Parts: sequence; C-alpha cells; structure tokens
Amino acid sequence: MNKISLKLGLLFFSFILIVEIILFSFLYTGLVDSRIDEELAELKTRGESHRHVLEKSFDETTIEHVALMETESETDVVIMTHDGKVLAKSNELTSPMKMLMEQERGPVPFEGMVVENRWETESYISTVSPIMIDNQLIGHVYMFKSTNSIQTMVYEIKQHFMVVGSLTIVLTVITVFFLSKVITLPLIRMKKATERLSKGDFTVSVRHHSDDELGELAQSIQTLANDLNHLKKERNEFLASISHELRTPLTYVKGYADIAMREGLSEEERNKYLQIIYEEAEHISGLVKNLFELAKIDQHTFVIEKEKVDLSEFTNKIVKKVRPAFKKKGIELKHSCPTELHVMIDRFRFEQVIINLLDNSLKYSNRDSRVALEIEHNQTNNKTVLSVIDEGIGIAKEEIPFIFNRLYRVEKSRSRESGGSGLGLSIVKEIVEAHGGHINICSELGKGTKVTIELNGYLKT
Repeated sequence: MNKISLKLGLLFFSFILIVEIILFSFLYTGLVDSRIDEELAELKTRGESHRHVLEKSFDETTIEHVALMETESETDVVIMTHDGKVLAKSNELTSPMKMLMEQERGPVPFEGMVVENRWETESYISTVSPIMIDNQLIGHVYMFKSTNSIQTMVYEIKQHFMVVGSLTIVLTVITVFFLSKVITLPLIRMKKATERLSKGDFTVSVRHHSDDELGELAQSIQTLANDLNHLKKERNEFLASISHELRTPLTYVKGYADIAMREGLSEEERNKYLQIIYEEAEHISGLVKNLFELAKIDQHTFVIEKEKVDLSEFTNKIVKKVRPAFKKKGIELKHSCPTELHVMIDRFRFEQVIINLLDNSLKYSNRDSRVALEIEHNQTNNKTVLSVIDEGIGIAKEEIPFIFNRLYRVEKSRSRESGGSGLGLSIVKEIVEAHGGHINICSELGKGTKVTIELNGYLKT
C-alpha cells in the first residue's frame, strides 16, 4: 500500500473512530439513564395509582385487591401502616425489601419519592407513596422491581450498541479506504509524473478534472511537462542547427585550405581560395559571437546599462557607418528623426539592434529599392517608435510568428549567399525587451517588411 494512502487512511480512521466513540458513549449513557428514569417513573406512577385507590377505600378488601393486582406483574407492592405494620404484600418479602422499608427517612412527600435507584449494585429499585386520609398519614405503599430485568434490558441495549458500533467501524474502514484512495490517487499519479520528469521523460500526461487545489496542481505539473518537452525539442533542434551551421563553413574552410595548399596554383587562384576561407572564418566568428550573446541572455549575465541618449545624433552616426554598404548595392537609405528627442537606452546594445535590422533590410532588398529608418514620438501614449522599412522580398504570413526563433531563417536557400545564422533577430528581441520595449514585424511577400520598436520611456528637452 502507498505510504500516503496508509497515513491518510489511518489519520481519517483515528479521527472518525474517536468521534464515533465519544458520540456512542454519550448516546449509550443517555439512553440507559433515560430508560432507568422511565422505569423509576413508571414504578412511582403505579405506586401513586394504588395510593389513590386506597385513599378512596382503605378497607381490607381493597387492600387485598391491590396486593392481588401485583402478583402476576414484574413489580411487587407492600402496603403498611405508618407505624411499620405490613397490611398486605403481593409476594413474600425478601431481606433487601425489608432493609429498604426499615431505613430511616424523613417525611415522604405527597407525590411520593424514590427509595432506591442503584440498579447496578442493588437487588431492587424502589419507590414509596404516602396514604393520606383527611390530611392524616395512614400508611405507605412501597413498590419494588427487581434489577435483574433492568440489567437484562441494559445488557440488550449494550449488545445492540456493540453490533451497531461494529458495523459502523467496518463501514468507516471501507469509507476511509475509498476516500483515501480517491484523494491520494491523483497525488500518486502526480508523484509518478514528477519522477518521470526528473528522469527526462517529458511526455507525461496528468489529468485531474476538478477546480480544487489538486486540479490546479495537476494543471501546473502538466504545464511544466509541456514546457519542458517543448524546451527539449527546441534544444535538440537548436543543437542540430548549430551543428549544421558550424559544419558547413568548416567544410568550406577545410576544403578550400586543401586546395590552396596544392602546388602549381597561381598567386591569383591561391588568393581567391584564401579569401573564401577568410569569409567562412568570419562567418564562424559571427556565429560564435551571437551564441555567446544568447548564452549571456540565458544565464542572466546580459547587462543593460542605460543612459540618456539623443536619438537624432545616435542614429545619424549609425546611418553614416552603414550607408557605404547600401550605396555599393544600389539601395537608397533614408533617415528621419525629430531633434532633441532623448531616450534612456544602452548605446552599445541598441546600436546592435539598429545595425542588425538595417543589415537584414540590406540583405533581403533588391537594387534600386529604398530602406528607411524612421523615428517618431507618439503623443497619444508617450512612447518613442523606431521603424525600419524596406521594399525587399518580404516574409510569408505563416512564417512571421517564428521569425524571432533562434536559428530560424526565412530565405533558407540564400543562407550561404547572405551569411545569416538566424540568431540576429533573437538577440534583437531580447535586447529590446530588456529595455522594457516591444518589437513587432509586419510584412508582405514581394512588397517589403516593416519592423517597429516601441520604447516605453522618453525624455524630451
């Protein structure tokens, strides 16, 4: 049996058993006391009834008749004068009866009184009623009942309680067993699920259809399993992509190095192959650099050091730096930014963002097209909006949700030509969000792409 089921079952059973014992004890004691009180009350009532008869006609015939009435019943009656002379009795007097009648007691009240009620230790319970005629005490009517019948009755009640108590305990055990199973079964499933998770099996399924805390816990474990499974798949895909990204340029480097080392090559051919090797080495260097950036982000060692920056001056310097590359490809680069617009950003990190976005527009735009870097301040929500707009090949609608995924490339067939690793936009997104901003992409195939960055804060002097 599972430990938690056993512990929970024993806890429930102990608690319920204690409650049942207390309740049964009160019920048994109350029932027995009630029955004894009823017996005494009935005995006293019979004595009162005989007294009323004798008070109406206190003669020998009536006295004998009263005694005769009790001869066949479970009770005994003794009629005696006030000075202790026995006038009549239903049965022979026993020593306990005589002792009870000889006890000294004060005046007996008119409604009668109980002489003996100790049914557990004495042979009889007894009551006495006074016989009053013309306000004078004539005698007493003593009523006796053997305690054997009372003890038999109490014993039968006890037996009934024992049977009912036993059945109750059995039903309690069964109920507690099923209840503990019902309560602990989901916990046991969750425990097994977490054990599988700890061993690297993230395909677990935990189902608990309820809105209570157990249901919430099951949902949390299921969400964790799904997230871990997704991360595992992403990790495997990431490692496979990295292996491919590194293997391809390394193959080029090794292959062209072998060719460059051959004898008989002209200086021009050798330089051509060395140039290819250099470009592939640069590609590997850029890929490794991006991987280090992502590693810093994942390990939370990615530090943003914000400072007050004039956006117009800042972006003008970047545009001047990249404009020659755009001119070389025959692409017009436009730039617009309000003067005296300031934001709190990390200069180095945000330069990475803008250069990466402009570089993507350069790679995927055709000659004689235009790329624009536009910055404006939105008065409505007090936010600064930076946009990079091109007239390039665009992105398919179904691929936009994955554009920020690591190692995801839209134009896969051009990966060698463009040199993209699919890590740049991932880093851009992380940097923008680290600044408390938001990045969004709108694109249409054949018409171009617009990347919008929205920053939460701005300063304007």
